[in-house]
Amino acid sequence: WYHDNLTRHAAEALLLSNGQDGSYLLRKSNERDDLYSLSVRGKDSVKHFHVEHTGTSFKFGFNEFSSLKELVMHFANQPLIGSETGTLIVLKHPYPQQVEEPSIYESVRVHTAMQTGRTESDLVPSAPSLGTKEGYLVKQGKIVKNWKTRWFTLHRNELKYFKDQTATEPIRALDLTECSAVQFDYSQERVNCFCLVFPLRTYYLCAKTGIEADEWIKILRWKLSQIRRQLEERNATLSS
Repeated sequence: WYHDNLTRHAAEALLLSNGQDGSYLLRKSNERDDLYSLSVRGKDSVKHFHVEHTGTSFKFGFNEFSSLKELVMHFANQPLIGSETGTLIVLKHPYPQQVEEPSIYESVRVHTAMQTGRTESDLVPSAPSLGTKEGYLVKQGKIVKNWKTRWFTLHRNELKYFKDQTATEPIRALDLTECSAVQFDYSQERVNCFCLVFPLRTYYLCAKTGIEADEWIKILRWKLSQIRRQLEERNATLSS
């Protein structure tokens, strides 16, 4: 759960998009070489705490620990006060370092910077959260096999599609915990198509470009891997 060069923004995006209350990770602080930041999710926000490495111990507030394991064990039982409202946060779920983070969001941020004429660093606070995506896709109908353009949004474990970008109510919300596969599809006459396989239906979607289709497939597959990992962790906890 140590993420070496993860930024504050990326840590918040990861924990909010794919973590849960009590999810936490450790990362380098950009303030000093001997400082680390413990990022912890509580409710719908992420709090950051300084951890100082003295060489022989880890200082956290007025506490001092001989190892990170000892620190985590302590705060698994002793809540951190994590917000102005006094929300109690306990360290429950380490966010694994080996979780693959989608790399496409760096290019998304750069592209947005080019469009708006601002620099990439200007956009960091408002950049898209990791694990979210939106855009127009062409979808094949269920009964009448015609194709219609729809506005799609991906957030947490839900893929919603709307009549267009201005619509407030989705036509449908797909629960990705029920999706078994996402893959390129070459069975259609159209190009840049992919499909989402659900128990009762397979959804066929097409993007404007191959790059766009590839981005959707990458982020959706990453979502499915996170869902499976969380399910495995839950099952392991229940069995133990």
